[in-house]
Amino acid sequence: MEYRIEQDSMGKVQVPADKYWGAQTQRSIRNFPIGVGLETMPSEIIHAFGYLKKAAAMANHSLRPEKMTEEKCSAICQACDEVISGELAEHFPLVVWQTGSGTQSNMNANEVIANRGNELAEKQLLHPNDDVNMSQSSNDTFPTAMHIAAVCAIEDKVIPAIEVLTAAFARLEQENKGIVKAGRTHL
Repeated sequence: MEYRIEQDSMGKVQVPADKYWGAQTQRSIRNFPIGVGLETMPSEIIHAFGYLKKAAAMANHSLRPEKMTEEKCSAICQACDEVISGELAEHFPLVVWQTGSGTQSNMNANEVIANRGNELAEKQLLHPNDDVNMSQSSNDTFPTAMHIAAVCAIEDKVIPAIEVLTAAFARLEQENKGIVKAGRTHL
């Protein structure tokens, strides 16, 4: 396997060359080896981070265009769209067994979006903390991602399932109209 060297405030670390994550994600992989490949972060949470980071970039661009330039916002939004679509799923290896605040998952999203955004921009444009994570805290982003994932699950799965169930009941009601039925107390 080929590696590249990533650096953060704790020093240098080897990261697989074909992955978009960075040093903090790699440290989390080493620090939380339980459940690897089996109990990874649910895709719904990863997709929710895509929505969250895209919305944050758009808000930051609106409020601070001199810091979140159109170019940066565009690169972040394009990378986030790929996260939302599931195209970048292999770049989110972290397990659910990590610290409670979700810092590692937040940083995994920041690193993947920054590195993919830089690739799309064809230059070093984005920094995971300064740009993708601008004005955000892990203590807020992870609970927000959970709420977004819950709303998406309700809208995409629960409501359609209820509509199918309601239609089935309506169909059965019509099919059995006029049929005398004995209740369980009559048996």
